[in-house]
Amino acid sequence: MHISSGRWLYGLCLSLLTALLWGILPIKLKQVLQVMDPITVTWFRLLVSGGLLLAWLAASKRLPSFKPLGRKGWGLVLLATCGLVGNYVLYLVGLKLLSPGTAQLVVQMGPVLLLVASVFLFKERFSLGQGMGLVILLIGFGLFFNQRLEELLTSLSIYTTGVLTILLATTIWVFYALSQKQLLTVWNSMQVMMVIYLCCAVLLTPWVHPLQALALSPLQGWLLLACCLNTLVAYGAFAEALAHWEASRVSATLAVTPLITFVAVALAAWFWPDYVHAEQINTLGYIGALVVVLGSALTALGPSIVAGWRARRVRLAR
Repeated sequence: MHISSGRWLYGLCLSLLTALLWGILPIKLKQVLQVMDPITVTWFRLLVSGGLLLAWLAASKRLPSFKPLGRKGWGLVLLATCGLVGNYVLYLVGLKLLSPGTAQLVVQMGPVLLLVASVFLFKERFSLGQGMGLVILLIGFGLFFNQRLEELLTSLSIYTTGVLTILLATTIWVFYALSQKQLLTVWNSMQVMMVIYLCCAVLLTPWVHPLQALALSPLQGWLLLACCLNTLVAYGAFAEALAHWEASRVSATLAVTPLITFVAVALAAWFWPDYVHAEQINTLGYIGALVVVLGSALTALGPSIVAGWRARRVRLAR
């Protein structure tokens, strides 16, 4: 079982970097998806990222050894590969149907689902504080979707399909995250990502259309490259954060990702209105987004908060 190194400040910085890169990623992807299909975009992202990692590890003579894996290790590689492919492709399918902010807020269920899974696999406790956080999270979603709540609950519209697709992508992502965390007991984070990225690229190859890249405008081409590099740095930082910090605390930090997306969309719509459109959300929806973030963070940090209260009560009792 993987045990965190305890370097919490390093893990915090890496988690914040991941949140920032994930926060701005949907804006870039939205532009690229105007020309390319989700599978091809995913293939480019994974192939470029995996290829760069392969070159770096080969040059530094740190390529992973597959001998220590064993049958269980290969099973984890397969699970992580399928989980990441499913998450990437389904997320892009959903992103084509939704705005960047909405897609990223729905993704916020990912850290919560990761926490719930960690309760069973890593024996982390699910406290009263976490239960309260989960309730707050659900209330936040209700507020955020206040303009389209009836549509979500009563019809399978394009909007509803997009939300459900993102939810499915988020659920699949949990299998990837848990498998990756266990693979860190065999390889370091860069080795894990190289293997998973290249395996994902091979898996997708029969269905890609690489010549679609020739139809990209110069701006879209640069954005595709930025998406590829974002994949490398963001998931590398995420993998390394899990190596140094508890999964629950990483999840709590990643809760700010939707807020970064909303701010980034607002700024991009201000500076480049021809390319990026502002979110069509009312004031109650923005309040709901803040409540979702609060609920997600509280759910992840529940045990720490409860432990702090108990320690304070013990000190006062003395």
